[in-house]
Amino acid sequence: MLHLGEQQTLTIDRVKDFGVYLTDGNDSVLLPAKEVPKEAGKGDELTVFLYKDSSDRLIATTAAPLITLHHTALLQVKETSSIGAFLDWGLPKDLLLPFHEQTRRVKAGETVLAGLYIDKSGRLAATMNVYPFLSCESPYQKEDRVQARIYETSENFGIFAAVDDLYSALIPKQEAAGTFRIGDVIQARVTSVRPDGRLNLSAREKAYLQLDQDAELILKVIREYDGVLPFDDKVSPEIIKREFNLSKNAFKRAVGHLMKEGKVELRERRIFLTGR
Repeated sequence: MLHLGEQQTLTIDRVKDFGVYLTDGNDSVLLPAKEVPKEAGKGDELTVFLYKDSSDRLIATTAAPLITLHHTALLQVKETSSIGAFLDWGLPKDLLLPFHEQTRRVKAGETVLAGLYIDKSGRLAATMNVYPFLSCESPYQKEDRVQARIYETSENFGIFAAVDDLYSALIPKQEAAGTFRIGDVIQARVTSVRPDGRLNLSAREKAYLQLDQDAELILKVIREYDGVLPFDDKVSPEIIKREFNLSKNAFKRAVGHLMKEGKVELRERRIFLTGR
């Protein structure tokens, strides 16, 4: 059986002026003459990739694409159009990334993490919804430091990321304080490896290490307010996120830490630098 979007080793069955027909023993596909290696003849085996040409006919190429079916790769956007974006995947015919498969609008010249699938019309297409294509067999363990690319955000679950652009990972909602944008590459810490092999991540350090960083951030902001923060630790989570990019729990822990060290005081529903 011939497999669209995959590399296969096929046998030359017939030789024509315009190319050769390759077979798997049942079906055949054309490899154009310009792609046929010199001295290749009937009975020889060739490794080719199968895709569809501009007339929607199955065709073979000896070129190795940058991505194959059900896998992911970083691909450059060559141009955008009314139906989506076209990606450079190493073959003469660019790969379509439809609008409905974009998790954010892309621009010419940038690179995006994409997966390759077969659409409802039987054509190869790209998607930025790469969750189904990411591997759950990473080499990483708890407390390892990793590099992850953000590919989707969810108010219910958190931030979906691809570690090394290959492995499936999630920054859970409770760990997702901060600003995360699709396409950003972040440094993160593995907090656990789930039973299915997917990774849980945190963009923050362990609590005892992160506490000092959060406290220093809060001190910096209080100084910018001339030594008096116009609210206390009972302020809404939305204001805390806007001012500090912290969760409310992290903010309260850091304020408590600063009070214990004698650096700030709570008075009149505000936070003062000590001595202010």
